[in-house]
Formats: sequence, structure tokens, C-alpha cells
Amino acid sequence: MGRANKQSGAIRVLGAMSGTSMDGVDAAVVETDGHRIIGFGPSGYRPYSDDERAVLRAALGQWHGPDVDAAAELVTVAHAEALSEFDEVDLIGVHGQTLAHEPRGRGTLQVGDGKGLAQALGVPVVWDFRSDDVAMGGEGAPLAPFFHFACAKWIGATQPLCFLNLGGVGNLTYVDPSFDGPEAPGALLAFDTGPANAPIDDLMQARLGLPMDRDGAVARGGTVEMGALELFLAEPYFSRMPPKSLDRNDFAEMIKLVQELSDADAVATLTGMCAAGVVQGMEYCPKRPTRLLVTGGGRHNPVLMEMLRAALNCPVEPVEAVGLDGDMLEAQAFAYLAARVSRRLPTSCPGTTGVKALVGGGVVSSVA
Repeated sequence: MGRANKQSGAIRVLGAMSGTSMDGVDAAVVETDGHRIIGFGPSGYRPYSDDERAVLRAALGQWHGPDVDAAAELVTVAHAEALSEFDEVDLIGVHGQTLAHEPRGRGTLQVGDGKGLAQALGVPVVWDFRSDDVAMGGEGAPLAPFFHFACAKWIGATQPLCFLNLGGVGNLTYVDPSFDGPEAPGALLAFDTGPANAPIDDLMQARLGLPMDRDGAVARGGTVEMGALELFLAEPYFSRMPPKSLDRNDFAEMIKLVQELSDADAVATLTGMCAAGVVQGMEYCPKRPTRLLVTGGGRHNPVLMEMLRAALNCPVEPVEAVGLDGDMLEAQAFAYLAARVSRRLPTSCPGTTGVKALVGGGVVSSVA
């Protein structure tokens, strides 16, 4: 990997994300000075096989042991394969794969060897983005909001808007672009809205042997069970004030709420639960947002998108409506955050993770 030419103090950063959906490694290049987005570069995707996803699933919720070791090795190899396809970058940001997340307990664990990747790829790597935030009393998630703020500036937004990421877990970022920077009080509010694709994917895999409800086809044939939905919304998490965050399996009991339902009704109900969590979360926005821009795999589910549009009083659109790439936004976010870490700029604040003060989390592994 060679070094890129810089313009206006910008560097070319390659970001990688392996999310809670555990579908694969997204990788994307962003040119940035750590404040502004100067431009977007190429992107790529390295999928996980069924066997590899089984290895990752076996390690979920664990903090150490042979399953964790196997997952860490797999994640590192997969990232090396994905990232080696790029050249002319100055820095790499690697999020890794979250296996466990207990910000008010044991902390947070993302596997993937950033130091080993730096040596293998010959480029400095920023990794372990969440631990410092958790150590300072933050939730450690979500971390994309500072990038969402930069995206709002990039698209020329002047009024408050929201970004909604629907991966395994849903997370919402309220952005007021009238502020000069993301760290300003009132510029951002961010939190996890609840489960998104994870319980749907798990049920589809368990019952039908399929990785997902593609295009919402199963949910469209079913009916939401309102009793199960009401029990779901009674969970204390939804009454907690943000910022707040979830582990992928925090709502594993959702499957039990729908276990007596038909396949179609069960998937429809889980999809309705995802939408209901978002609707509840939107009530915390300081001002009414002018639009909701959706990223992540959930935006490809027309049933879920229809539920959101029916329940919310603002336009609900995929981020592609403003020229962004919803498949790569998370990878781009960790490229942007890596640039900020390298320049000693904060990556989270009280409004995004509840951390006590501005913090720039991340370990920088240089090339020895």
C-alpha cells in the first residue's frame, strides 16, 4: 500500500466494519482532514461463509476462551483479505467484531488484531475504538455520530435530521448541523433504539435455514401480534433516557415472545418490534427532524421501511437519497474516526455515548 497525495491537510483513510449482522467485512476509503469529508474513495466487501458465521455465533457473549480465540483469528484473517485489496492509503481504521458489550458491567469486546494487521499491511492501524469511552463512563456506542455530523455538513443540511442505522441492532443519531462541530453541546444525540435485524435473522436461520428475510417477503405475509409487541415495549430499556446502548443479544427473549406464532406472523412481529423501537426513540429528539435517513441492511426491507413511514411524521428515506452509500457508511465512519484519533480529536461526547467528557478512543498501531 502506497501513500496518497494530500490536499488541504487531508489524508486517505481506509475503514473496515464487521457489524452485528455478521454478514461480512465492509471496507471503504474516505479522504478527510478529521473535520470535513473531502471525498469518498473505493469500497469493497468480503462476505463471511456460513461456516465462518457459525464460528462467530459460537463466540457471542463470551469474553475469553477457545471460541473467542477462534473468532479473533477468523476476523483478523478476513480483514487482512478485505483490506489488502486497497492501495494508496495513509491510515486504516478497523472496528473489529463485537462479541460482548456490557458498558455498565464487564466492558466491551471487539476482536481483530490491529497490531497484526498493521504489520501485515504496512500501514498504521487504529483499532479498539470503544474501550476508552467505556472506561470513562460512556456506553461505548454508538460511535458513528461524529461521522454522521460530517455527512450532514457534506450534503449541505441546515436543519435537524436523523440518521438511522438498521444493522443487527438499531441506532439513531439526531444531528443539528447549525452547530460548527460535533462536540458542541446540542449538536448530537445518539443511542441504540433496540434490536433490528438480529432477531429476525436468528429466527429465519433457526426456522427456515435462511440468513435473512430478504425483501421482507416472509414478514409481508404475516400479521403483527400486538400482545407480543406491547410486552416488548414494556421492557425498561425503552424508558431509559439516552444515550444508551445494547448488546446484540440483549433482547434474545424476543424470540420467546413469538415462538408460538407461524413463521410469517413471527417475522412480521419481530419486524414490527424493530420499527416500534425506532418510533419510541424518535420521541427523544430535541427538535422535530426534517427527515430520517436510513442506512444498514434494514433499509432493504420494504416492510420495515413501510412501517416506519406509516408511524413517523417526517420523510423516511434510504441514505442513497442524498448521495451516500448505505452499505458502506459504517466502514466510512471508522475511516473518519481513525483520522480523528490520529490527530488527537474527540470521537465521542456526552451527547453520543453519555461519556463524562470528550474522549478520543482508539489504539494506534504503527508499522515497526
